[in-house]
Amino acid sequence: MCGIAGIFNRASQSPIDQSLLARMNTVQAHRGPDDDGYHFDAGIGLAHRRLSIIDLSGGHQPIYNETGSVCVVFNGEIYNYAELAEELTALGHQFKTRSDTETIVHAWEQWGADCVKRFRGMFAFAIWDKDHRQLFLARDRLGIKPLFYSLLPSGQLIFGSELKVLVQHPECPREFDPYAVEDYFTLGYIPEPKTIYRGVHKLEPGHTLLIEEGQAPLLPQQYWDVPMDQQLVSGEELESQLIERLREAIKIRLISEVPLGAFLSGGVDSSGVVALMAELQQEPVNTCSIGFDIASFDETRYAQEVADRYHTNHHVKTVSADDFDLIDKLADLYDEPYADSSAMPTYRVCQLARERVTVALSGDGGDELMAGYRRYRWHLKEERIRQMLPLSLRRPLFGALGRAYPKLDWAPRVLRGKTTFQSMSYDWVEGYLNSMSILRQDERQRLYSSAFRRELAGYTSKEVFRHHANNCPTDHPLSQVQYLDMKTYLVGDILTKVDRASMAHGLEVRVPILDHKFVEWAAGIAPESRLQGTEGKAVFKKALTGRLSDDVLYRQKMGFAIPLAQWFRGPLKDRLHRDLLGTTMLDCGLFDPTTLRWLVDSHLSGQRDNSASLWTLLMFQRFLQREAG
Repeated sequence: MCGIAGIFNRASQSPIDQSLLARMNTVQAHRGPDDDGYHFDAGIGLAHRRLSIIDLSGGHQPIYNETGSVCVVFNGEIYNYAELAEELTALGHQFKTRSDTETIVHAWEQWGADCVKRFRGMFAFAIWDKDHRQLFLARDRLGIKPLFYSLLPSGQLIFGSELKVLVQHPECPREFDPYAVEDYFTLGYIPEPKTIYRGVHKLEPGHTLLIEEGQAPLLPQQYWDVPMDQQLVSGEELESQLIERLREAIKIRLISEVPLGAFLSGGVDSSGVVALMAELQQEPVNTCSIGFDIASFDETRYAQEVADRYHTNHHVKTVSADDFDLIDKLADLYDEPYADSSAMPTYRVCQLARERVTVALSGDGGDELMAGYRRYRWHLKEERIRQMLPLSLRRPLFGALGRAYPKLDWAPRVLRGKTTFQSMSYDWVEGYLNSMSILRQDERQRLYSSAFRRELAGYTSKEVFRHHANNCPTDHPLSQVQYLDMKTYLVGDILTKVDRASMAHGLEVRVPILDHKFVEWAAGIAPESRLQGTEGKAVFKKALTGRLSDDVLYRQKMGFAIPLAQWFRGPLKDRLHRDLLGTTMLDCGLFDPTTLRWLVDSHLSGQRDNSASLWTLLMFQRFLQREAG
């Protein structure tokens, strides 16, 4: 895996500041510790950091076409590069390396912007076409690899694999985007295409951006979307097809000239990937797991069962319940506010994996694609009620119940009715957002200062979900929320978490379940086969029967959690007071001091479990402190 960066003078061919681009590239050295490379020409500078995986001796970047008129810097892997190279060679193109990167150069020459439709893999790349004075940026279909960019007032366009790359440029905007702050406190991350800074953007998954010298920049263009608009038959034939298609997606991800392994959490998705890897390779699979010294958070016995069954080279690291040394590190890692606390064990498992391998396969994407989250079945229950009662009746009835019902965080899910009542008073889009929110809309309104509420001018994060719902290609309630998750939670939270945590250790993570051909096929599985009654991932589990035990397939989902509530009432108690009730938070002008104190005090007293909200605030405080220098 790699990092890319660049500066393009759109309005002129004036020279690029080479030392500035070098600084931009150096701050992402962790993404590519093996090599770096640069291309400078009139008005353009491209930079690359390399983690060598394929063609170790010949894959130095930038890579050029035969005449040197087309140049590429690339982060990712193109898994079908060999067949593309064969096709392009037959069309007259000449290859100088065995790397997948060179395939991109010749594909651009042959097919132009449509080249992205030919690539199977994960990627973010920049192509400079000297003859046409064009810069072409592209990001893979699911957003596995990141790409940030900004159009500066001076006329320059800057881009990079991480936000920290762009902020090295003295003209990079650093003003907070209030809408991004609202989205963060709703979701725990900042969804595409926003960043924390107004005027800096993430290129969305499945999008490209073409900029031509002397021309106004075009808007990003979408070339792919999740096709959740068809249905396949269910039954044994479907289950066997699922295994064969996933096996093929895994097989093409086993190509590597460096040590390769897999994450093994003991959950269905990672266990299924490891099972199929074991069938595809003769040597034992290298597997890694993270355990916790609190039994209710520990899944290692299930991972060990799978490791024993397939005779993997299994490595386990137990994380102590007081392993919160990473809190400060996370602010540097993610560059903008990011509140998924499972980033901490993810960082540790990547650290463990990198001690033994350079490439690891993961099971990410299975819950979104195969309907594994418990929230999906709750949403379907709520939708049945919504369909029985019109919104004009539900809004006043359930709205009143939601306001009156206490917030029982400690109670069983069935008794925690406040969020459910609130969700029932909304349409499905706003209702699902409410169920996904770390702080619900009424809680956010109390948290914000009056000045910040005025700055938002009525904006709420429901506009993010509304935008994607309007583009959703299906009207089935399960497929709709899966689509929303793939456009928001999957890319903004899960894939962001894994990319930054793995790249911090120079580890490449490959995601076979998110192979776009597998996604296109699996997205068409009938919703009733994905979620059967209360059983999520039903067809996936049936397909893996015989390869995994029922204990692994049908146990209750645990997730990759850490004991936040205990931390905040124990070893982090003093830090909570110091950081959340200190000058950084109280003087920034965004928050109501009374609400901040109430969130801290009511959690510490045991009256409420505010751990998710407090973690979200703590990560924001660390970001503010980092910004202040």
